Amino acid sequence: MKRAYNKLGLGTVQFGIDYGISNTNGKTSSVEIEKILGYAKNNGISYIDTASAYGNAEKVLGSFDLSSFRVISKFMPPNNSSIKDELEDSLKDLGLKNVYAYLAHRPEELLKKTKQWFELEELKDLGKVEKIGYSLNSLEELDLLLQKDMVPDLVHKVPYNLFDRRFESHIVELKNNGCEIHTRSTFLQGLFFIEPKNLPLYFESVKDVISDLQDEFGKNLSGGLLNYVLDKEFIDVVVVGVENVNQLIQNIENVSFTEPIKTHIPKVQEKILVPSLWPKDR
Repeated sequence: MKRAYNKLGLGTVQFGIDYGISNTNGKTSSVEIEKILGYAKNNGISYIDTASAYGNAEKVLGSFDLSSFRVISKFMPPNNSSIKDELEDSLKDLGLKNVYAYLAHRPEELLKKTKQWFELEELKDLGKVEKIGYSLNSLEELDLLLQKDMVPDLVHKVPYNLFDRRFESHIVELKNNGCEIHTRSTFLQGLFFIEPKNLPLYFESVKDVISDLQDEFGKNLSGGLLNYVLDKEFIDVVVVGVENVNQLIQNIENVSFTEPIKTHIPKVQEKILVPSLWPKDR
């Protein structure tokens, strides 16, 4: 159980927008968010992931006391404002004077406008943020950023799960060089939990393995999937989004009781690994 306390982070995209293939309830209500934050705090979860792009998630979060959490926010490419201005807007919404980390949501923009990296370094020097870095979207993007000496304190939202290990060798190297590693997509937007017969033909190649996993773990599937990632020593934080407090309770409880995964996992096509490639009418 201690492992979950130390390494679980709370994703908040569901607090501001409808998100996830298995989400049928829409945005999480303020009443439910209060329960989620309270349970997270009482159970030692210290990281909150949010972003200005998550609808009104930051403003909703700001209506609660966040002082016991390490808040990570991300900025979109500025239009007529600076990164500092975007951070100030986020801090105002969040009700905070500083955040644990401030990251580029679209790091490809850093490659186009390298001065943004220097702006991030200035915010760090000013004490507005403790760590700077970026989300990871592609291996090619990461290589280019590192070539330009944009060495992150923290890389965030790295997709990593039982199906998706594309970034593994790169994040191991970053970790060995002192970078903090936060991963996402442990449940692949809930794909692992959908009844295989209800999945469209697009997902035909993984229907059988999803069925086998559901048979193997039953109600403890979330724990099996979480433990697979939590067990990786090179991963510092596993960000998990929940729609309600019961999901968070179940995730934490399942981490304690699950067994190692025995189901054979074949190589999975990239079209399954990247939700942005999924058909819109699924």
